[in-house]
Amino acid sequence: MSNPQPTTPRLAELTTLRLGGPARAVHHARDTESLIAAVTGCDAADEPVLLIGGGSNLVISDDGFPGTAIVVATSGIEFGTEPRDDVPTPYVTADAGTDWDTLVARTVDEGFGGLECLSGIPGAAGTTPVQNVGAYGVEVADRLRGVRLLDRATGETSWVGPESLGLAYRTSRLKGRDEAVVLAVSFWLNDDAVSAPIRYRELAGALGIDEGGTTDAALVRERVLALRASKGMVLDAADHDTWSAGSFFTNPIVDDAELPEILARIRERLGEDVRIPRFPADGGAKLSAGWLIERAGFGRGFPGPDAPARLSTKHTLALTNRGAATTADLIALAARVRDGVHAAFGVTLHPEPVFVGCSLD
Repeated sequence: MSNPQPTTPRLAELTTLRLGGPARAVHHARDTESLIAAVTGCDAADEPVLLIGGGSNLVISDDGFPGTAIVVATSGIEFGTEPRDDVPTPYVTADAGTDWDTLVARTVDEGFGGLECLSGIPGAAGTTPVQNVGAYGVEVADRLRGVRLLDRATGETSWVGPESLGLAYRTSRLKGRDEAVVLAVSFWLNDDAVSAPIRYRELAGALGIDEGGTTDAALVRERVLALRASKGMVLDAADHDTWSAGSFFTNPIVDDAELPEILARIRERLGEDVRIPRFPADGGAKLSAGWLIERAGFGRGFPGPDAPARLSTKHTLALTNRGAATTADLIALAARVRDGVHAAFGVTLHPEPVFVGCSLD
């Protein structure tokens, strides 16, 4: 009797959307040395590589991936102190596969502040500088001390500072490129459990403090987790509103030349007295993608309870798999929303997740 062939798991099992076909092979790298060996080994064999951290920002095609998926399952957290601007400053360093929220929780438990506004974000620590992850007025760029990278061309590893990464709104020089692999990340922290400045109005209100103020990091983490849970943004296997990639579209930045026309179109559709949420941005203004989506006619739960892929019932910026969706279903919904917002207001929404074997175009 011949030996049974091993089954290749669908990549859906490794993503928070629970979508995606199979890979040729799946390898779990549980320490940094095995991660380096797996990547360099595949590269030497000309085997395509798909790196998966927490799987929270991936949209993988129904056809899957024609190569090896390497799951970054490394973990490890270390604290230290070194001078920053001549002041002894604490920091934390984590292996790339460390669960992000576990890292944030550990910093708070150890009596430090700085990362608490980023609580509850799903995914691995190593992916956070790639996307320049941010929430509630704080982004990775504000706290990043350095990133340890594997250069896939040379096989060498080195630490680089944030100034080398081109960090910008939800992007970096690492995003969409495969020349380097993140092996570890390091972040500056605050002493005495003091939070980062609270710059987000909703969070400041929940904390009962003025915008720009600081408070106890543990309290901020508690409030952030509650706010995210109310929007279906904390993973819960029993809640299909969390079967998502988080915020699917980035908030659009409209340059100063285009802004008057777009604001006029919004007022024409919604009324002259409408309050349009907007925030300063380099060269223009940042608009709220979720606000635009809802005002363009795509409400929570769109297109309805029988749809396999629909907007979250709690938050219009999340596109969700209701349990039986395909990647094609999700992409069709994303394209419908993107095109509807553009038709209504002339604003083009751009997706935040990384697409593998598929796209919105």
